[in-house]
Amino acid sequence: MSAQTHPVKQSAPIQRRRAARRTEREALAPNWTVDRMPSLAGKNVIVTGANSGIGLEAARVFAAKGAHVVFAVRDETRGRDAAATVTGSTEVRHLDLADLQSVRAFADAWTENIHILVNNAGVMVPPLGRTTDGFELQFGINHLGHFALTNLLLPHISGRVVTVASSAHRSATIDLDDLNWHTRRYGRGSGGYEQSKLANLLFTLELHRRLDRSGSPVIATAAHPGMTATNLMSSSESATMTAFAKVAVRLFAQDPVMGATPTLFAATADLPGGSYAGPSGRRELAGPPMLVGRSAMAGDPVVAARLWAASEDLTGVKYPAAQMHRPSTT
Repeated sequence: MSAQTHPVKQSAPIQRRRAARRTEREALAPNWTVDRMPSLAGKNVIVTGANSGIGLEAARVFAAKGAHVVFAVRDETRGRDAAATVTGSTEVRHLDLADLQSVRAFADAWTENIHILVNNAGVMVPPLGRTTDGFELQFGINHLGHFALTNLLLPHISGRVVTVASSAHRSATIDLDDLNWHTRRYGRGSGGYEQSKLANLLFTLELHRRLDRSGSPVIATAAHPGMTATNLMSSSESATMTAFAKVAVRLFAQDPVMGATPTLFAATADLPGGSYAGPSGRRELAGPPMLVGRSAMAGDPVVAARLWAASEDLTGVKYPAAQMHRPSTT
């Protein structure tokens, strides 16, 4: 007489671990397309710098999925022109990330729920300049402006914060004693850009840690577009660097539609907090989005915490811990 076998019932923790591994494997597989995005009907999505490039293309897809998309832009005329090309519900609001007073005004005027905030706007290798508040232009706009905006809006956010970084972070060093380039040699600005993009990832890391500690359902993710044909280099005054960039774009770049997909993936895919997305192709230059790696420094929690403290001191904006203990409304 043969023994009868019975299936072994798995415990809930084992089932959760296996489900998490399946989610991770799916996230690592470069087969994601915007067709896999959920409906965003009735949701508010804010995209900074949505008047061109990957910000505009991301806004276009969010709107197509039913979201009400807010173009948070410095130039409202250009923002309205861009929004007019998008099918769906859109709105244009003024936001100058180089001016903390403008950032505060934008946040003070906001009263509704936010499903997704996309920190997309940025400048790349301009001549050494200063924001209204005296910050180095790239660090001030790419990091500090978004740092202040995110923390001021967090009490309204119920879903996700996505910050657009860059693979250039891998070449970065960060000087916590001279974040605004008062004593270091600035050169043509590439070091400033790399530092600002490293700051984006450190910000995401520490924001995720704080949200998790608060028990908040909101998660923080980051994405980079690879090499994408946009006008980001338009602020550079280096003829050599601009010419090199134009050749590289012609040879290797993907269009802004594909360049926006890592942002859309990071904003809507089933991912753990702190995830970093980018193109799946060679050297992460192009291709469908997937989870990608980051430099050791970009994953250093001690550096992330120190940068956060410095950013609070510089902006006067702090993490709203007391307001983050609330159930999800997504």
